[in-house]
Amino acid sequence: MVSFQPTQLGNRHMCSAGHYLAARSGYEILEAGGNAIDAGVAAGMALAVLQSDIVNVGGVAPMIFYLADTDEVKSISGLGWWPKATNINMFISDNGGAIPHGVLRSVIPAAPAAWIAALKEYGTMSLAEVSESPIKYAREGFAMHPTMHSTLVNTQDNLRRWPQSAAIYLPNDKVPEIGDNFVQADLARTLQYLADEENAAQGSREERLLAAHKAFYEGDPAQAIVKYHKENDGLMTAEDLKEFYVEIEDPISRNYFDFEIYTCQPWCQGPVLLQIMSLLDGFDLKGMGHNTADYIHTIAECTKLSFADRERYYGDPRFVDVPIEYLLSEEYVSARRKLIDMANAFPGLPPFGNVPGYEGQGSGPTPATVHGPVEHSYDTSYACAIDKKGNAFSITPSDNSSQTPVIPGIGCVASGRGSQNWAVPEHASCIAPGKRPRLTPNPALAIKKGAVTMPFGTPGGDVQCQAMTQAFLNINLFRMDMQEAIEAPRFATYSHPNSFEPHESDPGKIKIESRVASTVRNELANRGHIVEDFPALTRAAGAVCAIYRDEKSRLFGAADPRRQSGMLGW
Repeated sequence: MVSFQPTQLGNRHMCSAGHYLAARSGYEILEAGGNAIDAGVAAGMALAVLQSDIVNVGGVAPMIFYLADTDEVKSISGLGWWPKATNINMFISDNGGAIPHGVLRSVIPAAPAAWIAALKEYGTMSLAEVSESPIKYAREGFAMHPTMHSTLVNTQDNLRRWPQSAAIYLPNDKVPEIGDNFVQADLARTLQYLADEENAAQGSREERLLAAHKAFYEGDPAQAIVKYHKENDGLMTAEDLKEFYVEIEDPISRNYFDFEIYTCQPWCQGPVLLQIMSLLDGFDLKGMGHNTADYIHTIAECTKLSFADRERYYGDPRFVDVPIEYLLSEEYVSARRKLIDMANAFPGLPPFGNVPGYEGQGSGPTPATVHGPVEHSYDTSYACAIDKKGNAFSITPSDNSSQTPVIPGIGCVASGRGSQNWAVPEHASCIAPGKRPRLTPNPALAIKKGAVTMPFGTPGGDVQCQAMTQAFLNINLFRMDMQEAIEAPRFATYSHPNSFEPHESDPGKIKIESRVASTVRNELANRGHIVEDFPALTRAAGAVCAIYRDEKSRLFGAADPRRQSGMLGW
C-alpha cells in the first residue's frame, strides 16, 4: 500500500483529531506549554464546535489518559445518567417499548463536567485558556466541510422538527454548501459564559474551575435546559443537573502482544475490544496474512462472540454486576474460542457465554427488537494527544444534533444517549433513574512499559471496536506505517443487535471495503457470510486517529482520510 498522506513525525508533542482544526487547537495548547490533558480537552471541545452535528457540548466525552509522573492510567466516565423522574414503564406503555426521538431520550449532559474534571485533577491550564479556539470557531465560524455537510443532508428532515435546530443547521431552510462559513453564535455565548464565570471567580485554580462547572449545571445553560424540558414534557430538573458529577476511575486492561491495552469500564462497550483481542490471541493471524479470507473470518467470528457477551452482561456497573474479569479469563476465553469454525460463519446471532453462578440482568441470546438493515451510525469523533513528558490523552466525544432538540439559547442539545438503553426490564442496559446508558464511544490506550505509548480511537457506533482492533493489528502485528495502517481496507460485522434504538440486527452480514480482493469476498461468501461492499474509504468503516510514541520519544501520528481528520506535531 501507498498511503494518501504521510505519517506525521515529531519528537516533542502531537495531537491527532477527527477534524484538522481540532488537532490544531490541541497543538496550540501544547505549544503554549500545556500538557496532554489540556491539549486533549481543547481538541475535544473544538470537535463539539467543528462537528456539532455529531459531537455536542451537551453530549458525552469519555476519556482515558496516561500520567507519566505517577505511571498511572485513569479514565473519566464523561457520560450522563437518566433523570430521577425516569420510569421504564412510560416507554413500555406510552411508546410501545421504543425510546422516541426528542427530549424523552435525554440523559444529563456530561461533557462539560468531564472537561472540567480532567483539567482540575490532571491539567495545568484554565477552561478559558483551552476553550479559546473552540469559542473562536463558534463565534467567527469555519468552513462547512464534507463530513458535516453529508450529515446535514441526511438528517435535515429530523432537524426541521425543531425550529431552533433548523435555524442553526439549515439557515434559510437549506443545508449550507461546502466551503460556506458556518457560525454558531449561541454556542459561542455558552462557552464564553463558562469561561467568564471561571475568570470572575475568586480563589485557587481548582475553585475557579468548579465555578465553571457550577455555571453550566446551575447557571444559564441549566436553567435553559430545565425550562425547555418543563415546557415540552421532558424529565430533567434543576436538581438532576445540580447533583451531576463524573467519575474518575481505574480502567479495564488486558495484555496483548506485550501491550497493556486499556479501555473504560463496561458502562461503555470498551471491554469488547479486550474480549476480541483475548479470543484472537489463540490464532496465528500473521500466518494467515493481512485481509485474507481466513484473517477476516477469524476476526469477524471473534467479534460476534464478544458482542453477544456485551448484549448479555454489559451495563452501568453501579446497577449491574458485570463479570468482566471472568469474561477475560483464559478459562472462559478458551471455551468460547472453540465455537469458531474456520470453514463456516456462525448462522444467525451467536449465543452469549455462560458465567457460573451469574444471576444478573440479561436479555437472552436474541435480544434484538428488529431484524433488518442496520442504519449506519455517523455520530461521534475522536482526539488524542501526547506531550513532551510522555503524558497521553484519548477522548471519544459524541452526541448528534438531529435526534434531540437543540435547547433554545444555548446552541447545543441535552444528551440524547438514552437511545442506547433498552425499554426491556430484564436487559443489562435497561432504563432506570440514575443509570447510565451502555455507551458506544470508547477511547483506548495501549502501553508497552518503557517502550511504546499509543492512544487510539474512532467514531462509528458498533464499528468502533472493530476498526480499532484492525488498526492496532495493522500497526503492531503487520508493522505497517502508521498512516498506511489506518488507511488499510477495513471490514465490519453486523451480526449483533445495534447499540442504538431500535436495536436492529443483520445476522450474518459483513461489510468489506471494496479495495479487498473480490476473491477474498467470494471465499467469505462460500463460508456463509452475507457479504456486502463498503465503498472505498467510507466513513461508515470508522475514522481512526492514533499517535505512537516509541522508546526514543519519537512520535508518529496518523489521521483517517475517511473523515476530515488531521494531525499536527513537532
